[in-house]
Amino acid sequence: MNQIRFRYLLKTCIAERDLSTGKSLQTLYVKSLVPPSTYLSNHFITLYSKCGLLSAARKAFDQTPHPNVFSFNAIISAYAKDSQTHIAHQLFDLIPQPDCVSYNTLISAYADCGQTSLALHLFSRMRELGMDMDGFTLSAAITASCDDVGLITQIHSLAVSAGFVSFVSVNNSLVTYYSKNGLLDESKRVFNGMGVIKDEVSWNSMIVACGQHREGLKALELFQEMVRRGFNVDMFTLASVLTAFTCLYDLSGGVQFHSQGGISDAVKVFEEIREPDLVLWNTMISGYSQNEEFSEEALHCFRWMQRVGHRPDDCSFVCVISACSNLSSPSQGKQMHSLALKSDIPTNQISVNNALIAMYSKCGNLRDARRLFDRMPEQNAVSFNSMIAGYAQHGLGIESLLLFEQMLETDTTPTNITFISVLSACAHTGKVEKGWNYFNLMEEKFGIKPEAEHYSCMIDLLGRAGELKEAERLIETMPFDPGSIGWAALLGACRTHGNIELGVKAANQFLQMEPSNAAPYVMLSNMYASAGRWEEVAIVRKLMRDRGVKKKPGCSWIEVKKRVHVFVAEDSSHPMIKEIYKFLEEMMTKMKQAGYVPDVRWALVKDDGRGADGEKEMMLGHHSEKLAIAFGLINTQDGEPILVVKNLRICGDCHNAIKFISTIVGREITVRDAHRFHCFKEGRCSCGDYW
Repeated sequence: MNQIRFRYLLKTCIAERDLSTGKSLQTLYVKSLVPPSTYLSNHFITLYSKCGLLSAARKAFDQTPHPNVFSFNAIISAYAKDSQTHIAHQLFDLIPQPDCVSYNTLISAYADCGQTSLALHLFSRMRELGMDMDGFTLSAAITASCDDVGLITQIHSLAVSAGFVSFVSVNNSLVTYYSKNGLLDESKRVFNGMGVIKDEVSWNSMIVACGQHREGLKALELFQEMVRRGFNVDMFTLASVLTAFTCLYDLSGGVQFHSQGGISDAVKVFEEIREPDLVLWNTMISGYSQNEEFSEEALHCFRWMQRVGHRPDDCSFVCVISACSNLSSPSQGKQMHSLALKSDIPTNQISVNNALIAMYSKCGNLRDARRLFDRMPEQNAVSFNSMIAGYAQHGLGIESLLLFEQMLETDTTPTNITFISVLSACAHTGKVEKGWNYFNLMEEKFGIKPEAEHYSCMIDLLGRAGELKEAERLIETMPFDPGSIGWAALLGACRTHGNIELGVKAANQFLQMEPSNAAPYVMLSNMYASAGRWEEVAIVRKLMRDRGVKKKPGCSWIEVKKRVHVFVAEDSSHPMIKEIYKFLEEMMTKMKQAGYVPDVRWALVKDDGRGADGEKEMMLGHHSEKLAIAFGLINTQDGEPILVVKNLRICGDCHNAIKFISTIVGREITVRDAHRFHCFKEGRCSCGDYW
């Protein structure tokens, strides 16, 4: 094997922690007739060090023909990671000319072991010798300064003057240790000043900081933003979010916490605890309830907690009611409401009532949500936020904005979440001028700086109103990166108004940030399909296949007689599917007699000859929401309202068809899609066809 190939394989083993191959390479190296090489020995030291084999690393070091600074640094790092700082320091003293890496390794080791005076002594020696430092030097020094705010501030000043504030590690350390010393505002200032150089550690550090200072809602907002920006969620993130939950007295309030993994790890830890207390049970229910995919598990966990003898408290009810909201299960929600009334918690417990308001709203029952809101002895900002959001999601923009004005009259200070709901209400009702007024009011009157979600609401507002150039201009002039959510809002508007050119630009920006997200591919493909540009459709779909991106399958579900029934397009698995298809065929005849014309553009299938339109009509007729509605109409009493939930946006043809169905059957049919509620009654939808 030539030396170039050998070195490449060895470096690959180090990068991938491939110990088995690495050992084979060392055996080959020892048996070869190649003279001992300091360069290769250093790499074997690094390999064994990174794989946690200290004895093997030391043996490789001792066999190094002419140890250089790199050799010493590699073995010092191994001892430092093993917390054997005394041996690490002995080796450090043997280096003829220690470099910055040598100092950094030992300072970090002392700081991590709590030997702060020794760490700071080495840091001082570096400065006295006039040695070059880097961001890792300052990060280690900040860690060593841990509880000395004055010293942390001095090192911060040094970082600024020396130009090290662009180092992520320095800023991460400042965020952590300012917070630990009670200076949360300083932590926020550092974090917000980092711009786009933030990494996973930055987000985790700030989430922990907010959780430690009992700013749970802010911690969860940060988590949302972290996930939206595509950062990996690991066990440290999970621990950070759980810290936020423990300090959060109200888990509803419009906060939508979407976790991406990690729940299985939490379950493993939880199951190892012999006798979990109520706090731990609540933490698990919280983790489940804030991830819609695990809402059923939240209910199971709640009942399991009761069976083992724990009496649920207000936090328990907030979490499990939130799970009922995710499931859109009115029966489960009412059952939990009854349990809360019968429990020992006060009936005026504001956090539970806030959760119930959110639950009734998400289950399509605004009447009970408002009744509960009006009966509360006092409301806080979360109460108003939940009710305002409920109205906004149901397309009742006027009611939403009237309640916001009432909120201001009661001297209840709005929050950033309030304005998200208010701006959303403006977006869903086309109130562009009002939207701008409220957007400007945020900072001018309440000192709330608009964040990414507020700008996204404004982009959505302008886009829905057809002011696409203005929406694009807002993105370009934002004080920070719009993120994928901003480009997604613009892309959705481009699809609605058929602006393919701008849509392509928005999709490309979206894809740069989230290349594995199926949404931009699907939306762009649908735009091309609607315009009959089938070659471009094929290109986009091939790109999805090549990148291994899969479209999220659409499904709809409905609760009938306390059982949830799930449907997908062209479903054949439901036991009543024959009756459902027969009912839809009969309904289609009545709808066409009433003037309904299937909008085959929403079939999104290329025309390929005779009978194509007939096939498209059949596909449209078997969309999941139509199947769920048909099942509901067959299995409920005449006049009984129906609620169907869909995981994706309702299609244009289904929206039009359900208006006809509501007239023919004389029923109120509500569809909650991924964006909002559509309440169909007597041939009209609550959205006013503005969606």
